[in-house]
Amino acid sequence: MNSYQLEISELQKVYSRRNIFEHVSVQYAVPGIYGVAGSNGSGKSTFVKIIAGLLLPTSGKIRHTLNGRELAEEDTLDHTGFASPYLNFYEEFSASENIRMLTAIRGMQPDADYEKMLFERFKLYDRRNDQVKAFSSGMKQRLRLIFAFFHRPELVILDEPIANLDNAGKEQIYNLVREERESRIVIIASNDDSDLALCDSIINIEEFKKR
Repeated sequence: MNSYQLEISELQKVYSRRNIFEHVSVQYAVPGIYGVAGSNGSGKSTFVKIIAGLLLPTSGKIRHTLNGRELAEEDTLDHTGFASPYLNFYEEFSASENIRMLTAIRGMQPDADYEKMLFERFKLYDRRNDQVKAFSSGMKQRLRLIFAFFHRPELVILDEPIANLDNAGKEQIYNLVREERESRIVIIASNDDSDLALCDSIINIEEFKKR
């Protein structure tokens, strides 16, 4: 099994002179489930977007290390899965076509068996060839979760993972996360108690604002 570590040092983000957070230092060195808590608008999503490489920090350092070797910034995407309610799809394409496109962009070979397992697990296998524009909000959220896991990344970041999901959908993602905690680092950003109850440890982003 690959050894993956994420080290965050003195991270700060400022928007329009407003300090979102500062002096965030945390290390994720072993597989497990780790929470990022905070109220709505506190900066949770901003924090995990920076970790995922979707935003740049104002200052600070993020190091992704695989088997003792620091990854270049452009290589971290191959080892990171990300899901959030605000991520969009190519609506005119089917769910499977969206997966194929992302696989091609990443230059990866598709794992048909694993992909089928994920589609079946999230109750989308029978709809995999339907255009995404016909999906409900809950179905789109389940597809986002498939996107986060389909390439078997060492680091999975889930921002508000149960948004738009019914109870069955929540249990599907919770069961998968519990199974994956032994083999990869899973970071959950949420203010939902049931999400945070999964976590081995939690940081509250509101503790990193300027006093």
